[in-house]
Amino acid sequence: MNPEIFRMYDIRGIADRDLTDEVVEKIGKAYGTLLRRERRTDCAVGMDVRHSSSRIKQALIHGITSTGIDVLDIGMVPTPVLYFSVFHYNLGGGIEVTGSHNPVEYNGLKLMKGTKTIYGDEIQKLREMIEKEDFEKGTGSVRELNPVPDYIEKVLSIVYPGRKLKVVLDPGNGTAGPIAKRIFEKLGAEVVCINCEPDGDFPAHLPDPTIPEYMQQLIERVKEERADFGVGYDGDADRIGAVDEHGNIV
Repeated sequence: MNPEIFRMYDIRGIADRDLTDEVVEKIGKAYGTLLRRERRTDCAVGMDVRHSSSRIKQALIHGITSTGIDVLDIGMVPTPVLYFSVFHYNLGGGIEVTGSHNPVEYNGLKLMKGTKTIYGDEIQKLREMIEKEDFEKGTGSVRELNPVPDYIEKVLSIVYPGRKLKVVLDPGNGTAGPIAKRIFEKLGAEVVCINCEPDGDFPAHLPDPTIPEYMQQLIERVKEERADFGVGYDGDADRIGAVDEHGNIV
């Protein structure tokens, strides 16, 4: 196991080299053990669009349930929906399988314990558990649930546009596309969505709105459509880049 995958704020590496089924299952066992020892009983697991994410999710769930923790499998969702699920369904934790904005060969895990993110020393604690094979044992269950309708309902209950808007969205073929488009449409906006379909090859550009080069398609479309603004998302939709009506990055 490559110890370098245990970073400050997440676990991340090259999927086929660093995040093998064996390694990911052990991460799941360590995470489940961490929850068990704090008297937590369940967690949510979601994933992004990357080709390796489904495999990693299944190995992770297998490891978690082997410690006696119940798993709510919420499918392919943006990271904010994973966070929402932990709060909304009062769960003991959550993990999103995501490579975020990184190149296609990468993947990783963003972890929560209760409603707080796991980072720093606690991520290293997981590594130490794996090295010592210090795992609880049990038989957890797996249940599937689509949290997106509840998430959209929550957003609509707290967002009130002052007028009808025209917006351009560029999810970069990540997880944001279908959900963001639905939300803006339900808010009454006219929506133009480019690179909207989830595609783990990211054929247009990497989903990283912090790189101006990857925002150019959005900028041009905002000006062409005479839209009020544009939004670019990263791969798991927990960060954005915004463009004003003149095509300026703000």
